Amino acid sequence: MCFDLDSQPPVQPAIASDARGEELTLTSADGTPFAVYYAQADSVRRNGAGIVILPDVRGLYQFYKDLALRFAEAGVDAITVDYFGRTAGVAARDDSFEYMPHVQQTNQAQIREDVAAAIARLRSGPNPPRAIFTVGFCFGGGNSYQQAANHLGLAGVIGYYGSPTSPRGGAPAPITRISAFECPVLGFFGGADQGIPAEQAQQFDEALAKAGIAHEIIVYPGAPHSFFDRKYAEFANESEDSWNRSLAFISAHTPQV
Repeated sequence: MCFDLDSQPPVQPAIASDARGEELTLTSADGTPFAVYYAQADSVRRNGAGIVILPDVRGLYQFYKDLALRFAEAGVDAITVDYFGRTAGVAARDDSFEYMPHVQQTNQAQIREDVAAAIARLRSGPNPPRAIFTVGFCFGGGNSYQQAANHLGLAGVIGYYGSPTSPRGGAPAPITRISAFECPVLGFFGGADQGIPAEQAQQFDEALAKAGIAHEIIVYPGAPHSFFDRKYAEFANESEDSWNRSLAFISAHTPQV
């Protein structure tokens, strides 16, 4: 499990921003409609970047809608995707939603096509991004790393406590696909994460370096899984650092006009 239903991103809303979000339905390559939350960047802060947000196992819920708005307030167009259009439809779901049976029916080919549809939506907007990234959390962190090898024209991928060594949904583990990675990687891990030992982060770091992939892997000593949460006040510094590093990574890999 990642975040609680009442968790919030540990990033304060911007003051006097005109960033705005809306719920949309997109269509994947196989004809499946799926829900997304699309947040358009602040008109003053807009920086030419777009990002696709890959949630944890619950799919699209409030935490990730709020996070899309935080990115938009920072100048980044953002779309949060839902994984479960094929098995749960596009209707809003309440807190009793049993997500795991739907997680178990996902596969990487379908996630890739949903991400591709989200990228296409970003590129069709009134201010098409010059660079597009993915960011994911837990289940979504591993999914984000996978997109680096999926020929989507990404400028970079970001993962928060996503396993680099676990195969999922019919695809091999991200660490085994590094030779096919086409963009830089930024990864954040908790040093006290019992599900993803720090040794896995080190293995990922070393494998990326060996392959010559531009990357940065950050392990926060003592931080648990899902530390990026306003409830974890004791890890506010780690949350702020990872957020600032994410924005810097996006800026560094977005061409300037």
